[in-house]
Amino acid sequence: MKVRVGLAAENIEALQARYGPTYRWIVTLTGMTAAMTMILSSTMVNVAVPTIMGTFGVGQSDAQWMSTAFLSAMTASQLLGAWLISMFGPRGGYLGAVALFFFGSLLGAWAPNIDILILARTLQGMAAGAVQPIAMVTIFRVFPTQQRGLALSIYGMGIMLAPIMGPVVGGITIDASSWRYLFFIPLPIAGLAILLGTLFMPARDKDTVGLPFDWIGYGLVVGAIVCTMTAIANGQRDGWGSEKIVLLGSAGLGLSSAFVISQLRSAAPILDFSVFRHRQFAAAAALGFVFGAGNFASTYIIPVFVQTVQNFTPTAAGLVTAPAGLVVMLFFPIAGRMIDAFPAHYLAMVGLLLFALGAALLHLADVNTAFYTLVFYVVIGRVGQSIMLPAINVSALGALPPDKLNNGSGTINFVRLMGGAFGVNLLVVFIEQRTAFHSTALTATQTPDNAASQELLGHLSDLLAQGGVSEALVQSGSLNFLSRVIEAQANTMGFKDGFMIIAVVFVLALLPALVLGNSRKR
Repeated sequence: MKVRVGLAAENIEALQARYGPTYRWIVTLTGMTAAMTMILSSTMVNVAVPTIMGTFGVGQSDAQWMSTAFLSAMTASQLLGAWLISMFGPRGGYLGAVALFFFGSLLGAWAPNIDILILARTLQGMAAGAVQPIAMVTIFRVFPTQQRGLALSIYGMGIMLAPIMGPVVGGITIDASSWRYLFFIPLPIAGLAILLGTLFMPARDKDTVGLPFDWIGYGLVVGAIVCTMTAIANGQRDGWGSEKIVLLGSAGLGLSSAFVISQLRSAAPILDFSVFRHRQFAAAAALGFVFGAGNFASTYIIPVFVQTVQNFTPTAAGLVTAPAGLVVMLFFPIAGRMIDAFPAHYLAMVGLLLFALGAALLHLADVNTAFYTLVFYVVIGRVGQSIMLPAINVSALGALPPDKLNNGSGTINFVRLMGGAFGVNLLVVFIEQRTAFHSTALTATQTPDNAASQELLGHLSDLLAQGGVSEALVQSGSLNFLSRVIEAQANTMGFKDGFMIIAVVFVLALLPALVLGNSRKR
């Protein structure tokens, strides 16, 4: 017998009575719809970075905020998940997050300048961070214990599929119309998510007690993220020793310290720092930070590299990373079985070396590197990541007592996303510095004794003269072409150095991976 009750009173029990066992999969689909839409948006825009830079006349330091703002906001808003559920219920929190994403998408589509576009990405990131824990907790509650692993695995596969499709959808959209349509594409799916959420997400139980929330601590961590990211992003432009950057950096450090102290003293901390007392967890968290930095930084920079250096179309840029995503999705179940068969720290080390190898191979790429060669390099790195992620999670949670598992899971996820925000920001700054360095170094070599440049200028002068260019413009035209060649070479070398620094960082991360093994032995 099916129970008919009003939407306002439909908790999990009432909805299960109405729809029967099928409801479990309906609510899983509902949660996946919103989460996949928002994660799809996070990667679609990466392909549009060169186009948006041209639209608004900005450099990498400003354009990278589209990714950094999204990741930072998603990191911070994930801390709100449990509180939103306790105060508004899964339905209220879910619908509020989707509505915020809808508004952010509209704002991004009509953004008149880069600042409004960054604000739109921030709102999208806040929504994406809030909806994921709501969806996962709801799925966890509606399934019996013996089916929760299957349900969360299906949910995870959907979450992995979204970033794979994002660059492809983004590239096709840009080639067909405009980057602004990237913000319109998710809206129909977001509208469907609102409908599904209204019908199938459970309402708040009347006897649910609202959880206390440390708003002071939350304000401190948000302030720390904003100040630190702003200091890193603007340091190259304003000067690392300038009063503004020093003030922002000091504020970020001070707010971070205050946040840690507040959490250690709080009766209801939003991040439980006691889990870091377990050495194996601390080592796994360090690996998680490196993993997030490498994952998100490479996802951001590869489409930019192939478009600016190799002149790929946006569609081709999206297709460079798509095969790697499919390989990871297929390899993920194999990696899970490997975790059961081999020590996690060995697998983490193998994953680190594979990703470092992929980044080192990309360091060798230049304008003449073939499309399929680039795809192969990216696949190598992503296979390494698919081995690393389960190894990190198993090592982190395996080091904690049962009563700390929930706190540990949220903390390791927070650290991983924070690594992503720092990774994108720091890599863009590093590439800008190295590009400027190579530009200065190459310019300094353009002397009368440089035989190669003199030969190039001679050929160019002959070609221009043969083309009917006046003698007064031949020399200036040749020098202008030479300057463009130097600029292109410096840009290429800057990206190559960026890939190499990723490889170096992942090799250095073998040290905390060794700690995982030593901790297990003890």
